[in-house]
Amino acid sequence: MKKIFGITLIFILIGSSCSDSFLDEVPTGELSPDQILESVNMEGLIISAYAVLNGQFDEASNAYNSPASNWSFGDVVSDDDYKGGGGTGDQNQIHLMEIFNTNPTVMDFERKWLALYEGVKRANVVLRQIDLEVDMDQATIEQRKAEMRFLRGHFYFELKKIYNKIPYIDETAEQAEDYYVSNEEFTSDQLWDKIADDFKAAYDVLPMNQEDPGRPTKLAALSYLCKVYIYKKDWSNAIKAADDVIKENKYTLMPNFRDVFLPENDNGQEIIFAVQNSINDGSPRNYNGSIGDRLAPPGGPRYPQYGFHRPSQNLINAFRTTPSGLPAHENVDVTEFDPLDPRIDHSQARPGIPYLDLGIEYEESWARDLATYGPFSPKKRMVSANSPEYLPVWPYVNSLNYYVIRYADLLLWRAEAAIEEGDLETGRKYINEVRNRAKTSEYVKALDESGDAANYLIDTYNAPFSDKTEALRALRIERRLELAHEGHRFFDLVRWGIAAKTMNDYFEVEKTKRTHLSGAKFVEGTHEYAPIPQSQIDLGRGKIKQNNGYN
Repeated sequence: MKKIFGITLIFILIGSSCSDSFLDEVPTGELSPDQILESVNMEGLIISAYAVLNGQFDEASNAYNSPASNWSFGDVVSDDDYKGGGGTGDQNQIHLMEIFNTNPTVMDFERKWLALYEGVKRANVVLRQIDLEVDMDQATIEQRKAEMRFLRGHFYFELKKIYNKIPYIDETAEQAEDYYVSNEEFTSDQLWDKIADDFKAAYDVLPMNQEDPGRPTKLAALSYLCKVYIYKKDWSNAIKAADDVIKENKYTLMPNFRDVFLPENDNGQEIIFAVQNSINDGSPRNYNGSIGDRLAPPGGPRYPQYGFHRPSQNLINAFRTTPSGLPAHENVDVTEFDPLDPRIDHSQARPGIPYLDLGIEYEESWARDLATYGPFSPKKRMVSANSPEYLPVWPYVNSLNYYVIRYADLLLWRAEAAIEEGDLETGRKYINEVRNRAKTSEYVKALDESGDAANYLIDTYNAPFSDKTEALRALRIERRLELAHEGHRFFDLVRWGIAAKTMNDYFEVEKTKRTHLSGAKFVEGTHEYAPIPQSQIDLGRGKIKQNNGYN
């Protein structure tokens, strides 16, 4: 049983409840400023800011509409995944997201917005009040402030990459009027700078190591700052930040790819910052587990058949390799004879391939609504039904953390920044470091241990890239293969400026195989970002403007 910060979150939520809007200053049920200044309440409020990281902010079972993992916001709306479930009517609003036929009243856009701004609000309350705390020593106060700056940076980063134009509210907001601000007050660059400032402030104070694994460290702040620079295309600063993390030798790639996604390793040597999940910890409903991902179980004899977050045929095809073990870059349906990147069967469930350590092969009959969504299911972030870290009763969650940043991600940022700056060899070096781990990992074996479960073939790039175009192509496919099902794909496509072409090319082919995509179309200049929730526009006194194309 995993514990978070030494106590379970259920006992330190201090009665906080969801507000109707992020504009509400002190929602009913939360502590007054005088109560907050009691030491026990201040620490409780600090932990409650961490609690929002998993997307759960109101003790509801539908945190899958605001998931920390962004499975719907980053995977289903990309070329990597289908919604899944019991047909297009099951969580229909996510189906509409998948085909880009959505509107500002969709529940998921509102719940994600509310969850992230609830996190901002809780961090701001701590930052506004903690200097008045009389029972806490100054060093602890400064460290807790740095942690709140980190969390606020994270919540605003998520808001910026999903909604783009967002209201920015910091700890100086005290009166109700202070919360009615425009989402056009700051330019995009100014918002990124404010987010970067939070991570810089956190970096200046945070220690290299934390006793509690869920708290951010100095290098976690620096890594997140690197991510901000990547999104800003500030390549030189991204290089410096990544190099400063790498040279500390604190993080390394785990020898085996699959081991990264075992609950017993989820605060291990590869994990830079993670959302902490926990089960059987005293929470009455186990909502501290992977509540945002509880619809992912694939069915079969050991799991409920929710059947969401299903790999697309396009993603499966991306794992094909050439006879030299490099990505094939051909959207041709995989056959049993094709050479494949071995990460495919650690990340996705395919018929005839053993499923985790259950001693059985995955069968297409496990897949819910096979006719609509095809035979594949998620695997990478599923916990074995044999593990004590999996809950075999409702709500069928597990304790596997969600990795916000892992070391492989940072290495690929370093590669990308190098390539963008014209240093193709450094880019190749870091891409190869990630590929070599995949090459030397343990491969999935056949049930009878007679050999590999499929024709796995992977190698590194042994010749220099011929030009920047080839290097970027290698970088982009590597991010897709390494980070599949981790909620990053769509945001990568957007920041690379290729979302419209990639998605419309994907729809053109995929809709011939999956009829639920027949009406799908990506509109450039609109669908890169989610609509601002209509409820927030209605509450914003005319100061919150809708994103382009959703009026």
